[in-house]
Amino acid sequence: MFENLTNKFEGILDKFKKSPSLDEGQVDDGLRLIRQALLEADVSLDVAKEFINNVKPKVLGKEILRSTAPGQMVVKIVYDELVNFLGDKNQEINLKSNPPISIMMVGLQGSGKTTSTAKLSKFLEKNNKKKIMMASLDIYRPAAQDQLKVLGEQNNIQTLPIIEGQTPTDICRRALTAANLNGSDVIIFDTAGRTQIDLQMMSEIKQIEEVIKPTETILVADSLTGQVAANVAKEFGNTVKLTGIILTRADGDGRGGAALSMKHVANVPIKFLGIGEKIENLEIFHPDRIANRILGMGDIVSLVEKAAQDIDEEKLKEAEETLKKGQFSLDDYLTQLRQMKKMGGIEGVMSFLPGVSKLKSQMDQAGVDEKIITQNEAVILSMTKQERDNPKIINGSRKKRIANGSGTDIATINKLLKQFKMMSDMMKKMSKGNTKGLMDKGLPPELFNQLK
Repeated sequence: MFENLTNKFEGILDKFKKSPSLDEGQVDDGLRLIRQALLEADVSLDVAKEFINNVKPKVLGKEILRSTAPGQMVVKIVYDELVNFLGDKNQEINLKSNPPISIMMVGLQGSGKTTSTAKLSKFLEKNNKKKIMMASLDIYRPAAQDQLKVLGEQNNIQTLPIIEGQTPTDICRRALTAANLNGSDVIIFDTAGRTQIDLQMMSEIKQIEEVIKPTETILVADSLTGQVAANVAKEFGNTVKLTGIILTRADGDGRGGAALSMKHVANVPIKFLGIGEKIENLEIFHPDRIANRILGMGDIVSLVEKAAQDIDEEKLKEAEETLKKGQFSLDDYLTQLRQMKKMGGIEGVMSFLPGVSKLKSQMDQAGVDEKIITQNEAVILSMTKQERDNPKIINGSRKKRIANGSGTDIATINKLLKQFKMMSDMMKKMSKGNTKGLMDKGLPPELFNQLK
């Protein structure tokens, strides 16, 4: 997400940072490019205008123009304004009420409402230790109620049994009674969507709101629709009391205009991003971290958190022991490759790193792509246990056999062994507490703090 915007912002702000001094003409040129970048990212015209109007007087302040490092101060001003537009700080789901707490999911058909209902249920079960029940109120779309039921069965989430012929408000009352009887802490209501906003849908949602009195009413919107998503948020906000937004398909949105527009237009916080199809692919929305990513500053905190979620605890302990002993085998390297795949591959990890657009450019020039992980995995699996434990024994004839077994060539085997040697040397240095040299090479110190 935000890939296009990040590329543009990095270039524009680099020009500011390289200037030893700034005058009003340079500021106007830079802000014009920022406004253009926002519009190309599908940020609404009104939001782009207001953003520039807020930034300009601060950037043109006398203390900025006379500063010894005006470019850095401009970056700080743009960052602060981005955080302000994105929502200042993360807003958690409100669970401070007597159970069963009602959460109502609203949105257009096809926005990912039903999948997001299951994702949010799993998130609250795992992170807030709540007993959840899901209830489908969509009596119109064929098999909509069955879809939620199947998601519940697949992920061990309780779902209200389906009874044909009931109205949405009848289902609400039955769900509230059932939740009281079975001790559910939270009921998440998946309302019906439409291909477009209409009076009948809005009237029905208003009736549901009156019956269940939700603590949270969350709009589920497709980030790929850009300004349309912001307009949808405004329409729903005029009918019901929205408390938050889940932006789906954020992993497929390279522009990010919806995220920048929605908080401002709807005046409610974005609480989560849907970043994939799996049940666990729901990411907490942190405005400050997102602003860092937009400006190409990276998001190491989220990367470490993601790694902690995706890495198997037992494997993590084994990795720590390996690190302490200074031992590192190709089996350990294979485990790292598989963990990277779980975290979204090379691009998934890189999206959190500082200077991401420059890193991607270097990768493109070097011909590095996602297939290298799968390819290296195949190479290691084509080795014997003895070869994985002691790669030094891999001679010419062994390389030929491994290449044949993995469908690659000897050059690929040599490249992997060279990568492994570099990784092994790095692990030995880390086992001795010698991380300074590694940090000097540009590796982020935050990662090493996590390993101490």
